[in-house]
Amino acid sequence: MIEKVLHRGNMLRAYTHVVANKGSAGADGMRVEELALHLKENRGAIATAICNGRYLPQPILGVEIPKSNGKSRLLGIPTVTDRMLQQAVNQVLTPLFELEFREHSYGFRPGRNAHQALQQAHKCIHEGYQHIVDIDLANFFDEVDHCLLLQLLYRKVKCPLTLRLIRKWLRAPILIKGRLVKRRKGVPQGSPLSPLLSNIMLHELDKELERQGLRYVRYADDFSVYTKSEDEARKVGNAVFLFLRDRLRLPINKEKSGIRRPVDFQILGHGFVPTYRKGDKGRYQLVVAKKGWARLKQKLKSITRKTTPCSFDERIRELKEAQRGWVPYFRMASIQGKLKDIDNWIRNRLRHCIWHDWKRPERKRKNLIRLGVPKWQAYAWSRTRKGDGQWLKVRS
Repeated sequence: MIEKVLHRGNMLRAYTHVVANKGSAGADGMRVEELALHLKENRGAIATAICNGRYLPQPILGVEIPKSNGKSRLLGIPTVTDRMLQQAVNQVLTPLFELEFREHSYGFRPGRNAHQALQQAHKCIHEGYQHIVDIDLANFFDEVDHCLLLQLLYRKVKCPLTLRLIRKWLRAPILIKGRLVKRRKGVPQGSPLSPLLSNIMLHELDKELERQGLRYVRYADDFSVYTKSEDEARKVGNAVFLFLRDRLRLPINKEKSGIRRPVDFQILGHGFVPTYRKGDKGRYQLVVAKKGWARLKQKLKSITRKTTPCSFDERIRELKEAQRGWVPYFRMASIQGKLKDIDNWIRNRLRHCIWHDWKRPERKRKNLIRLGVPKWQAYAWSRTRKGDGQWLKVRS
């Protein structure tokens, strides 16, 4: 298998993928733009070291990013060389394991996405499976057991050099605030190989749920089981808890886990509300969770703050970028009405930005006249102390 990994075509695909994703430099400070020259000078030495089992990965750079709840998540950024090698291994391993992965696993798989997971959850609820076992894994990526994961890999991967390489990546120390920290468990978030490894681990859970004939939806470590009664949900929840604890050695966040009804349940940033139309009893529609709206509004508020030193064209460009990712992701939810309200709110804030940018009263007066405002009115508005820019509504 290591020959397939180091094959020139596979390595070229991996290099192209890493360069396209860009990303930050790792612990060695090498940027993506420098990778080509580095490979030109060291490609033979790297391949020889891997084939001899002597390749030693660089430490992972630990970076903390803030979460919406005020806490932080630790990301592990491998060096660009290790990212390329991990991507090469990922390209060889994915076809082997993809054949066995289950239908209702949607995260980080080719041809599958979050929208399919939402559709399946919606379908289960409409078919009467409205007692939902919602289980949250506590720091899943930090708790993966290396020995168990390598045993699962060995079922498909018999190449000792490939397994040894993966083990070295798993055991590579992480550099946090200038200090190296040993790692004996966990898969670093941020590496090209971690999504596949997480699916390999949780594939065992998928098999157990299907063996029991249960309906479920899993997107990476976010999963839920759908049942028809509260008693059944309790039994399923206890069984899943024991399986995760005893077989996969994964802890559960008990505070965030429980049995939910559709109105109390959230999946992938979406929630469910009943439809009150006649004949639609027991049916629900998708909506965006409150946190999703709050994050969007906070981002838009930051872009349209009048004291931010930014031109009007730059603000418009940033607004387009903000909605380009948010709207397509939540397109399946009922968002049209709220988006109209946000649009009006943004327009009002942009008027404030324009009014603030004009600064001097004389400049305000001249610009108002250019917009077609009568001279006497332009003079009065340009000298107002309110500064609210309400005059622009005439021309909006």
